[in-house]
Amino acid sequence: MFSAIVLSGGSGSRMGTDTPKQFLLINDKPLIYYALKAFDESQAAEVILVTREEDIDYMREEIVHKYDFKKVTKIVAGGETRYDSVFNGISAASDESDIVMIHDGARPFVTDKMIEESYAACREGNAVTVGMPVKDTIKVIDENSYSISTPARNTLVQVQTPQTFNKAELLEAYSIMYKSNDTDITDDTMIVERYLGKKVKVIQGSYTNIKVTTIEDIGVANVFATR
Repeated sequence: MFSAIVLSGGSGSRMGTDTPKQFLLINDKPLIYYALKAFDESQAAEVILVTREEDIDYMREEIVHKYDFKKVTKIVAGGETRYDSVFNGISAASDESDIVMIHDGARPFVTDKMIEESYAACREGNAVTVGMPVKDTIKVIDENSYSISTPARNTLVQVQTPQTFNKAELLEAYSIMYKSNDTDITDDTMIVERYLGKKVKVIQGSYTNIKVTTIEDIGVANVFATR
């Protein structure tokens, strides 16, 4: 069985709004509604929702209870960094779950296909992320913003979530990471690659599986939500 860890701790600072972005409306529903609905209807055994401590009561009453999400078993406070928040979510997962699937709540258009294929690939022993080929040429630049190389585009993917792991392995990687005092971790695939030497399998996501980060993304998400 697997536990879904949904991260929803945004403050809205990059949106330029006073409202945390997870509560901004997309087609008359809060942004976080869509990811929670996808996992509530999936084969996940439970959903652990990670949010800001000051938003826990609102999440419980105005999101989980209001929309009757049955699988959200716990709402826990996030940490200072993304990886601290993920660790708090994993730590709250059921002892019966041997797999954890981590998803950014700001990606409203995760599909059942992504969830099912991620779970199946992890069952085969893989650490898994969804992703898509990059569309643009990518440049590596130096500290003065001069281009120093151009990676072959066919070797590059745009990493998305969900990302799926054997829970025991991920906890082991976290333990090593915390002892190392590294601070440059941006997602969980980096942790298992760096500290366990484990390759991560990339399966196909979708170009619509966007992460809502700026106010412009709200307009795009509204278009996708009404299709």
